[in-house]
Amino acid sequence: MTIAILSALPQEQQGLVHAMSGAQATAHAGRMFWRGHLLGHEVVCALSGIGKVAAATTATALIERFGVRRIAFTGVAGGLGEGVRVGDVVVASEYLQHDMDASPLFARWEMPGYGRTRLACDAQMTAALLAASQACVADAGDELRAAHATSAPRAHQGLIASGDQFVGTASASQALDSGLRGAGHAVLAVEMEGAAVAQACLDYGVPFAAMRTISDRADDSAHVDFAEFVRTVASRYALRIMQDFLARLPQA
Repeated sequence: MTIAILSALPQEQQGLVHAMSGAQATAHAGRMFWRGHLLGHEVVCALSGIGKVAAATTATALIERFGVRRIAFTGVAGGLGEGVRVGDVVVASEYLQHDMDASPLFARWEMPGYGRTRLACDAQMTAALLAASQACVADAGDELRAAHATSAPRAHQGLIASGDQFVGTASASQALDSGLRGAGHAVLAVEMEGAAVAQACLDYGVPFAAMRTISDRADDSAHVDFAEFVRTVASRYALRIMQDFLARLPQA
């Protein structure tokens, strides 16, 4: 059973591709896909692209063209939830699209035609991903932590919101968090792709799980030292967590 590993950033893919045995590259739909074997699994690695449409297109290509039957996502995100700090990891239990608004025809944030607001991630894959994330942050040394982190990194599990908007100011972050929380959606992190992949996977009946390394607090400091954070923290988290995740995942 082929599993796809989607990543938001090329730095998160390099280590995984290098670790593959028999890796072969295929160009398709304007993207590069790497196929091979890793820890006993047949794996396809690809970059999602930025935004919901690009991510959904990539997920569809993985399912239609490469026959993947499970998809895992790794990337970075802005922290929204209380206690979610830079250097932490958030494993998604559910997703919603924070920019979905078809009111008054449908309730705010409800997906037209689906009768729901949230998209659940696969329970078995999520449990394995959370265990791998917890093991990673527990072992993380100073070289894997954000330079300005004030505490040891933690792994969280909960709701993540996606939208075609980079949330990079304190006012935008507070407005987003306040609106969602007021409606009963306690969001831990915000990013730009995961909910679209979750929707594509729902349509095809493909199990999906995702983790996000917190690179900022989705506020006015969101752009500070991002490249350094990706190099020293996010890319290493992605490699270690995904390898551990695959080792925990039953082979089929």
